[in-house]
Amino acid sequence: MPPSARSVASPRVVGIADFRKIAQRRLPRAVFDYLDGGAEGEVTLRENCRVYEDLTFRPRHAVAVATANLGTRVLGCDLALPFLLAPVGYSRLMNPVGEVGAARAAGNAGTAYILSTISGHKLEDVKAGSKGPVFYQLYLMGGRAAAEGSIERARIAGFSALVVTIDTAISGVRERDFRNGMKELVSGGIFEKLPFLPNILSHPRWLAGFLADGGMPALPNVVIPGKGPMALVDVAAALAASTVTWADLKWIRELWRGPIMVKGVLTADDARRSVDEGAAAISVSNHGGRQLDCVSPSLRALPEVVKAVHGQIEILLDGGIRRGTDVVKALCLGARAVLCGRAYAYGLAAGGEAGVDRAIEILRTDVDRTLRLLGCASVQELDRSYVDVPRNWDAN
Repeated sequence: MPPSARSVASPRVVGIADFRKIAQRRLPRAVFDYLDGGAEGEVTLRENCRVYEDLTFRPRHAVAVATANLGTRVLGCDLALPFLLAPVGYSRLMNPVGEVGAARAAGNAGTAYILSTISGHKLEDVKAGSKGPVFYQLYLMGGRAAAEGSIERARIAGFSALVVTIDTAISGVRERDFRNGMKELVSGGIFEKLPFLPNILSHPRWLAGFLADGGMPALPNVVIPGKGPMALVDVAAALAASTVTWADLKWIRELWRGPIMVKGVLTADDARRSVDEGAAAISVSNHGGRQLDCVSPSLRALPEVVKAVHGQIEILLDGGIRRGTDVVKALCLGARAVLCGRAYAYGLAAGGEAGVDRAIEILRTDVDRTLRLLGCASVQELDRSYVDVPRNWDAN
C-alpha cells in the first residue's frame, strides 16, 4: 500500500478536518494556501463554515429509518447523493491525478463532477474517466473564440451541463497567495521563484510527484486559435480577462443547447435575472469566500434566493460544506443539492483519488446518519420543519 493510501486508510481520518491537516503537511505552503485561503481578511471564508451553527435540528424521535434514501435529480441527472464535486482550479497541482481522479471518484460514488476551466487535464480525459455525469464550468479565458472551442469540445465529449460562474469580474485579493508565492510558482521565472524554493524543497514527496508529472502544464481546455493551449497563469490575471456578463449568457445559450447552471448568485435580483435568462439552475455561492470579502455566507443567502425563485428552477448551494449535517441543513432550507469543493480537494491533496473516495464516503455516511437521527427517510422529505432558523433570516 503506497504511503498516501495508508494515510487515507488511517483510523484517525474520521472527518474532513483530518484531511485538511494531512494536506497542510504534504503540500508546499503556496499550494496549500491557494486551496485553503480566501479573500482579504477571510471574513466570508470563516462565516461560510460557522454559519451552519446558527441552525439547530428538530428531530422526530421514536422513528425507525432502516435505510435513508439519499438520491436526488440535478439538471436531468439522477444522483445517488445530494452533493456534487465542485470545480476546483489547479487540482493537478494538489495531486497529479487531479481532475481525472476526482471525476472518477465522483462517478464511482454515483454523483456528478464539475470540471473547472482552470484544469490540468483535457476535458475529454476527465469525462472518459467518470461513470457519472460531468459538468463543465466555464470562464471566458482566452476570449470568446477559445470559449467556443471548449464548449463544442464539451458537447462532443458528452458533458451533461454547463456551469457559468458570474462572480469573477476580477479576482479577489487572496493575500496568502501574495505572501507565499503562488503567482511565482505557476508563472514566474527561476529568479522570482528563489525566495519560495526552500519551502517547496521541504516537501520532497510532493515535488517528486510534481516533476514526474511534467511540471507546470499549459491549460489544455483553453485553446486559443492559432496559438494553442493557454499558458498556466496566476488566477488574478486569468480572471481579470474573463468577466461574464448577462449579455454573454445569451451568447452562451446559443452555443450550448443543454442545461445551464448560473453559479455565484447571492441576491434575489440576480436569482430572478438568472430565471429570465433561461438558466435551469442556480448555485447560491460566494466563490468559497475567495472573491469579495464580507458578503453574506452562502447558507445565509439561501432563503432569499429560494423565495425569489418560487420553484421555477433548481437551486443548489456551495460554500462551507465540511460535514453531512451541513449538507442536510442546506437541503432543509430549500437547496436541491450542494456542491463540495475544499471538502474533497483536501482529500485529493492528502491521498489522490483514494482521498477523494474517502472524503465522499465520510460525507455520505454523515448525511445518512443525520437523516436517520432526524427520523427522516429521504432527502426529498427534508424541509424547514426539521430546523430552527433565526427569525431575521426571513427579513428579505
